[in-house]
Parts: sequence; C-alpha cells; structure tokens
Amino acid sequence: MTGRIAKILMAAAMMSLLAACAGGARSGGVRMPVVTDPAPIVSGTMRPYQVRGRWYRPEEQPNYDETGLASWYGAQFNGRPTATGERFDMNALTAAHKTLPLPGLVEVTNTANGRSIVVRVNDRGPFVDNRIIDLSRGSAEALGLLERGVGEVRVRYLGRAPRLGAGRPVQYAAAAPTSPAPRPQPSSETGSYWVQAGAFSDRNAARNVADRLGDRATVDVASRGDSTLYRVLVGPWPDPNAAETARQAVVARGYADALLISAR
Repeated sequence: MTGRIAKILMAAAMMSLLAACAGGARSGGVRMPVVTDPAPIVSGTMRPYQVRGRWYRPEEQPNYDETGLASWYGAQFNGRPTATGERFDMNALTAAHKTLPLPGLVEVTNTANGRSIVVRVNDRGPFVDNRIIDLSRGSAEALGLLERGVGEVRVRYLGRAPRLGAGRPVQYAAAAPTSPAPRPQPSSETGSYWVQAGAFSDRNAARNVADRLGDRATVDVASRGDSTLYRVLVGPWPDPNAAETARQAVVARGYADALLISAR
C-alpha cells in the first residue's frame, strides 16, 4: 500500500474520535483527556462491595496517582466477562482496579524501566492487600512485567474511557488526500502520546514500516545494552484517546503488537 493511502487511512481513523475528544489539563501542566462522549459508568460497578470480608467503595477519583505493586492475569480468565460486561481479552491493553470508575483510562508506568502505556480499566481487582492494579497479559508484556509476574508501577487516572474500545472495530470515513508534511521527531513534551508500531534490529526494516505507515511515522533509535533498536513511532497525539484510535488503525494495518506509549 502506498504512503499516500496509508496517510488517508490514518487521517480517517483519527476523524472518528477527535470529534468527540478535546484536550484538557491538570494542575501542574499534566495533560489529560476531556471525553465529550464517554462510555457511561456501568450500572452497579460503583456500589460498595465485599470480597473476603473486606469492603471496597468505588468512587470518582480525578486526582488518583498511586505507586504500588502490579500483578497480571491471563489465559485462565480469557474470554470471560469483566465487571463492565466486556469480554476479557488477555492480549488487549486492559486492567482491573478495585475502586476506580468503570470503564476508565489509566496511565501505567513501570518504575524499573520507565515504560508507560495507557490501558482501559474494565474489571475489579486485584484483591490482594499490597497490589494496586491487575494487568492483562498484553499490558504486562508491554511494560516488561511478564516474566517477573509482579512489579512496582505508578498508576495515574486519566478519566472516563471513550465509547470506542469495547471490542468494536474502528470505522473508517472518507478522507481527502492532503499534502505531505515533514516527519515529526519524538519529543519529551509533557502530555505527548505515541503509537509504537514495532521495534527492529535492522534500520532498513524499520524505515520500510515507517514509510508504509505515512508521514506521521518516524524511526527512533534506542539503545538496549550493547545492541541498538529502531522503533517505529506514529504521532504524537495530544491525549491517550486520540492515540488509542491511531493505535487501532495501526493494528488494522497488520501490526498487531502496536503499543500506546507516553513520551513523559
């Protein structure tokens, strides 16, 4: 597929959600999404509940920002309904939390390696005292926690999740071709979100993927011990909702392992 067609598809995917989302800000200059058409809080998930003799009281927590231990769950729950009624997909970027609104979005950062992703919270748990979030297998893998099983993370609540995301496909609208734009370079600007389409040991392979994904794709060079990785990044996007739409468009192009990452 030519770069021109790839650019049209990416622009169309963004149109499906940008109309419903606008950028907002928290105190301290940290950006968070403002979702004008959020998925409604699922009935019953905000009522106090009891597990193993302990009571939990879900509530709106706009300033939630906590560091603690994360665990992950996978095949034994795959395909089962979550607290929101969505089917658990162990390879999707989702998570369970004891008290945050459902469905919601959180940014999870592995404090050991600095990796950050945005996940959709659609279930309750983990019901272990010293753990603050239970990640899907896909989320744990993206953060580098799969082998360890448990690791320290920072969890920051971003707000209500958009309606898009509960297993529904991205709808592509018609879009007129636009003039080529200069390739953006990765930035450390607070609030920037990127889609990582893949990481390659060969620069030419990475360059070919970036060319197929259009003018918003660029190749970033990252060191990994004695080796060098060439990451294909698409973006940046102003908030995680817009970036998630772009990630789903990249997945639809055949890059199933595409990740949503923060430049912070």
